[in-house]
Amino acid sequence: MSDRTCLECGDKLIGRIDQKYCSDHCRNAYNNRLNRDGKNLMRNINNKLRKNYRILDSYTLRDGKTKTTKMRLMDKGFDFEYFTNLYTTKKGSTYYFVYDLGYLPLDNDYYMIVKRE
Repeated sequence: MSDRTCLECGDKLIGRIDQKYCSDHCRNAYNNRLNRDGKNLMRNINNKLRKNYRILDSYTLRDGKTKTTKMRLMDKGFDFEYFTNLYTTKKGSTYYFVYDLGYLPLDNDYYMIVKRE
């Protein structure tokens, strides 16, 4: 049997045959080092998505929808460039969703906010 070593610190492993790390600390350090490349970019995008979601969620919906203006959304810090997915209806209307909350641009800078059930 060959000597197995921790992927992070190189210490000899004792125990299970499929073990890769000598401790939780080494496992966390290894994965943090492995995933740090895009971390800042992803963290910033996720923060903007979370903020957009909180803003949409702050509106009280009646029958699953409500209306507001673009200016009210922007005053709260809403960033229209960040959403998770699009939904286009058969009639051609495009809803922009942030997870399960979405908005539909209407005429005169109004927006309808909806919740996907």
